Amino acid sequence: MSETQQVEDRPGAVPPQANSVDRFFKISARGSTVGREVRGGFATFFTMAYILVLNPIILSSAKDKFGDQLDSVQLVTATALVAAVMTIVMGVGGNLPLALAAGLGLNAVVAFQIAPLMSWDDAMGLIVLEGLLICVLVVTGLREAVMYAIPQPLKQAISVGIGLFIAFIGFVDAGFVSRIPDAANTTVPVQLGATGALTGWPILVFCLGVLLTIGLLARKVKGAILISIVTMTIVAIVINEIADVKSWGLTTPQVPDDVVASPDFGLLGDFSLFGAFGEVSVITVVLLVFTLILSDFFDTMGTVVGISAEAGLLDEEGKVPNLGRVLLIDGAAAVAGGASSASSATSYIESAAGVGEGARTGFANLVTGGLFACALFLTPLLTIVPMQAAAPALVAVGFLMMTQVKHIDWDKYEIAIPAFLTIAVMPFTYSITNGIGAGFVSYVLIKTVLGRAKQVHWLLWGASALFLIYFAIDPIEQLFDVK
Repeated sequence: MSETQQVEDRPGAVPPQANSVDRFFKISARGSTVGREVRGGFATFFTMAYILVLNPIILSSAKDKFGDQLDSVQLVTATALVAAVMTIVMGVGGNLPLALAAGLGLNAVVAFQIAPLMSWDDAMGLIVLEGLLICVLVVTGLREAVMYAIPQPLKQAISVGIGLFIAFIGFVDAGFVSRIPDAANTTVPVQLGATGALTGWPILVFCLGVLLTIGLLARKVKGAILISIVTMTIVAIVINEIADVKSWGLTTPQVPDDVVASPDFGLLGDFSLFGAFGEVSVITVVLLVFTLILSDFFDTMGTVVGISAEAGLLDEEGKVPNLGRVLLIDGAAAVAGGASSASSATSYIESAAGVGEGARTGFANLVTGGLFACALFLTPLLTIVPMQAAAPALVAVGFLMMTQVKHIDWDKYEIAIPAFLTIAVMPFTYSITNGIGAGFVSYVLIKTVLGRAKQVHWLLWGASALFLIYFAIDPIEQLFDVK
């Protein structure tokens, strides 16, 4: 066994010949090598690169209050740019193999809940505001306080509810599920396909994509989601060439004239920090920002701790190294995402793929971020993916988020009922905010009924009071004749 290999097998040892890069990232000290970090960086990128396809599709498919839509080409640029910059910043500043990009679930909130209430500039301004508030909460130490205030089962229920919501969006956007045109005359609000049956080539592409994705996931193939998207896009292109497909929806799969193109930075800086206050009530703005903060908060904390634990980086007390900087960078990523109209960026659990390949330091992020930077010039390739090829990924992500349900104690009604309402209300009302509100209010109510009101943190009392006002905003406005 060589001297170098002996050193590699002793985490914490730094070989005398270690260069400045090795010492800065503590590559040898954490028992890794440059080769492992590079492999890990590639693995993380190919596991989460689907966001370059999904984020533009999700955001561009929605209309704001004025009927405007975001440009999908510009969204690819914005998504890739934010992912590249913030992943590298996390690598250098936080020294964790933790990549960042536009958050699934968060972009759904922006597209289907916030944008319909205001302009896109106003909606992205709320994302910037959310990120700034997260940074303030990190600096003041309140981020941990808010996290501790919400019971763990409710946090898990929020994740599960968002998962079902995302999966439902995938089924609807692919055309697998559709709204019945004359739903008022039937007890069934949705149906299979456009006519009550599955018809057409696009639906076939979606169904095959779902089968392929779940098959790859079952075999635990790394990059399963991305492999499925690429494969089904190729299938869709072939079908589009040989069959008479009348409509694929927003994106028609066809071979682009060019593979490489200059990035379009047209969306950068298109946000209005306080514009939302002129479109909706103050209480609605507060609740929307609160919802964004909640989603970002707990996804990030769970991801950071999970990735650090898997990489063996937690200390004796279970603490994450450089946690303060890591959380601050994550908050800054939300600001960057809103400022570029890419939606809030957050830490990705898919970074576990890189850790599985041996990544232990932020050096892997330089590789992942560099690959996202290269994607800036591949927009033509990334904008030919039809929703039917990308939607299976939403279904798969929904499943992955659904797995959190096993941690909820369903025998304890005091937590099981709020968890159930959180999970059910999100997809059934097409609103993440409604689900969180239903969970919070019911939790406080049940604790009070059981004579355990003192067990409820004051922050949860305050949040529940806000949600009560939110749910009753219409009668309140009528009562006080608010226009």
